[in-house]
Amino acid sequence: MSTSLQRLWTHACTGQLALRRRFPPATLAAIETAIRDCESRHAGEIRFAVEPALRLSAVWREQGPRQRALAAFAELGVWDTAHNNGVLIYVLLADQAVEIVADRGVSSQRVPVAEWEAVCRLMESHYRSGAFREGSVAGIEAVADVLSRYPPAFPDAGNELPDAPVLLR
Repeated sequence: MSTSLQRLWTHACTGQLALRRRFPPATLAAIETAIRDCESRHAGEIRFAVEPALRLSAVWREQGPRQRALAAFAELGVWDTAHNNGVLIYVLLADQAVEIVADRGVSSQRVPVAEWEAVCRLMESHYRSGAFREGSVAGIEAVADVLSRYPPAFPDAGNELPDAPVLLR
């Protein structure tokens, strides 16, 4: 089967059941707790989003995880913080991919792209072994470490984004 047909099939078969199996309530609660705890260590705002699969029309148009993460960044208002210090951790289950999108207060001008990519690979490694809770918490802690090493230019403006993870679609 060609790669595009394989990807189309994978997205068609990955839905809410897969999402609930990999991110049950206890895992979602652990993610929320990790975000709340980690945000006390830096002035950034972390938002965590999980999507089981893309719409088939998006897969057909060859939309990738990065493009969808950028769209989710806007849809979830991660860009709308007082000091532009929002960071989105986006998980696309069907592609087994993690993307990080950072607002300009903590973007690649301040943080080397390799730092964000390392966090993504760390999480993907955990996910490949089925450790979704551990991988998610490890990723959040790694983002907090990055934000501690490369602090946003402005002090903490308070908790501007929800700490609870969002399940898309």
